[in-house]
Amino acid sequence: MEGIEHRTVEVNGIKMHIAETGEGPVVLFLHGFPELWHSWHNQIAALGSLGYHAVAPDLRGYGDTEVPDSISSYTCFHIVGDLVALIDFLGVDQVFLVGHDWGAIIGWYLCMFRPDKVKAYVCLSVPLLHRNPKVRTVDAMRAMYGDDYYICRFQKPGEMEAQMAEVGTEYVLRNITTRKPGPPILPKGKFGTGFNPDMTNSLPSWLPEDDLAYYVSKFEKTGFTGPLNNYRNMNLNWELTAAWSGVKIQVPVKFITGELDMVYTSLNMKEYIHGGGFKEDVPNLEEVVVQKGVAHFNNLEAAEEINTHIYDFINKF
Repeated sequence: MEGIEHRTVEVNGIKMHIAETGEGPVVLFLHGFPELWHSWHNQIAALGSLGYHAVAPDLRGYGDTEVPDSISSYTCFHIVGDLVALIDFLGVDQVFLVGHDWGAIIGWYLCMFRPDKVKAYVCLSVPLLHRNPKVRTVDAMRAMYGDDYYICRFQKPGEMEAQMAEVGTEYVLRNITTRKPGPPILPKGKFGTGFNPDMTNSLPSWLPEDDLAYYVSKFEKTGFTGPLNNYRNMNLNWELTAAWSGVKIQVPVKFITGELDMVYTSLNMKEYIHGGGFKEDVPNLEEVVVQKGVAHFNNLEAAEEINTHIYDFINKF
């Protein structure tokens, strides 16, 4: 894309691909599943033109970044370690942080472990996942929604990869663009209709065919195992972060979600976000924005609005 430069950098023992544009304070964008740096192309172009150095990596296991083999290479500490090394490589002490979906989860871990590295955080879709010291993360999800809840289905190594292979990479990526609210429950024993039983042949306006083709080419190269390994470490991350149980996130935060988002409309998230729990865990939570008529991929679906929200928030610091 015009004006966006690409390079590969060495971080934390792996080679990481980054896309970047602009000059000024660094804004670091963290993508989710099943996405790539490209998910942020609207945002990095906008912020790069507004006096910022916008940087969007392919995270560990994705795209043109290295894909370690072992499941245990995808803990929160590995991925935050990659980002701290990237921040140091960029030659800055702090960054403005923007995260969506799994990138949002990693963003919270970065704010938790190294708040000194983050000036302010714009978080999309996934609020802080409050750590319950009495029950592992995936175990709690299974108790709430059963074995076919998508995160539970992602746990067994190789199983979901085989089920995705049955329908094909392009189908998986088309299918996940669902606007269906509520917890994603997958068909038993297969990917089948996956996240979106009402899927049509037409793509949403925010995902052009050329963009889909780019995603398909990258995931056909890497497969889905690296990304799925993030989910396979959720219970291990719960164990590893016991020392941070009850910790408050002190970084200034703006949280933005769509009213149809599958995360916002499940896991008792509305109660947590609006009932005081979120603010208690994140004392410097400055604003919560719920976008009308918008679903999970709000950085793409409502790109210009998200650009404005990011700029207005980080411009205060």
